[in-house]
Amino acid sequence: MVKFSDAQLREIVRALNASNQPFIFVTKTSVSVLGGFDENKGVIINGWAPQIKILNHVAVGGFMTHCGWNSVLEAMVAGVPLITWPLFAEQFFNERFIIQVLGNGVEVGSDVWNSGMVIKSPVIEKRKIERAVVRLMGGSDESKMIRRRAEELSVMARRATEEGGSSCEDLAALIQDIKDLAAKKKCCNC
Repeated sequence: MVKFSDAQLREIVRALNASNQPFIFVTKTSVSVLGGFDENKGVIINGWAPQIKILNHVAVGGFMTHCGWNSVLEAMVAGVPLITWPLFAEQFFNERFIIQVLGNGVEVGSDVWNSGMVIKSPVIEKRKIERAVVRLMGGSDESKMIRRRAEELSVMARRATEEGGSSCEDLAALIQDIKDLAAKKKCCNC
């Protein structure tokens, strides 16, 4: 839904190429507009991609996200660490939560809140994006800690949704409350 400028998309491709990490880049923009794409280093998917399936693939080592809560949760359940790139709405709060509380990501350095789907913030340069990719995907103690934390969060998320887990129990309680309310309404003819 978000519309990055062609200049920003080109910086992303340049950074991914320079990071020397294999990548999948999903975009609605034509590959010809992106320029300089190295087919030996990555894959560009134009249009829709099966995000959950990709995130759950064993070869995926990181996910660059706009910090929308659905994407964050999908990555968390999959145990994939994040590169955060918030754009608008609550996404900057989500980024702080990911970085400062959960500890399962690194920030790309986006610091301008946009008022809508058309991104008007300054172009984030190749070097900042590349630095975030290398920081997450490298073998440093920091990247190892982030990966370990992402895996811990995945285990916690999966346990919460299993039978007897907190999310499962909360959903069952909600369903029971709704049933009780409906029965009471029938009984009282309210």
